[in-house]
Amino acid sequence: MNKVYPDARSALEGVVKDGQTIAVGGFGLCGIPEALITALRDSGVKNLTAISNNAGVDGFGLGLLLQTRQIKKMISSYVGENKEFERQYLAGELELEFTPQGTLAEKLRAGGAGIPAFFTRTGYGTIVAEGKEEREFDGEMYVMERSLMPDVSLVKAYMADRAGNLVYRKTARNFNPNVATAGKICIVEVEKLVEVGEIDPDQVHTPSIFVHRIVHNPNPEKRIEQRTVRPN
Repeated sequence: MNKVYPDARSALEGVVKDGQTIAVGGFGLCGIPEALITALRDSGVKNLTAISNNAGVDGFGLGLLLQTRQIKKMISSYVGENKEFERQYLAGELELEFTPQGTLAEKLRAGGAGIPAFFTRTGYGTIVAEGKEEREFDGEMYVMERSLMPDVSLVKAYMADRAGNLVYRKTARNFNPNVATAGKICIVEVEKLVEVGEIDPDQVHTPSIFVHRIVHNPNPEKRIEQRTVRPN
């Protein structure tokens, strides 16, 4: 089975549709599948629910899909770098399900493990817990959180073999492994593509069974979200 597609556009063909829930890896602009996000924008699909730690920035990352109004709802933990997000949310044009960062990671991890829900102390007694089941364990109150199982996962990895075994690089790993396992269909953008057998099995971070399609993007932009330099 050939999992490698010639470009991001063809990798999304026949998979992405209006109204889907799509999870996107990355933390800030670190480890985002930028070519796949651009292709998703160009596909024209709309009414998407996007699961991501953040919403990119204006003009890059998921900010591209906010500009074109393709996202109707965000499930995320941090949105402070995107003025268009702020404008749409305050105007009532965008739905937002705020989720604590660790809870978001666990909701994706549990979804990939086939666990429908779990209890956590995080968020108890706050607006995060409103409308959710609460239960006491060993004298402490917990909130039940439903897991996330998106229709499609868009992932960024450093390296893949042609079977789809993935290796992430340093902090760019972030949410990507959990996003990869949670989705019903997982599409991965990689900088380095090698033959099967070239990756030491002990170095594989995400096994190939979770990966359905691969796009080779050897020269991503890797934009820096906030560049801080020492004064002269």
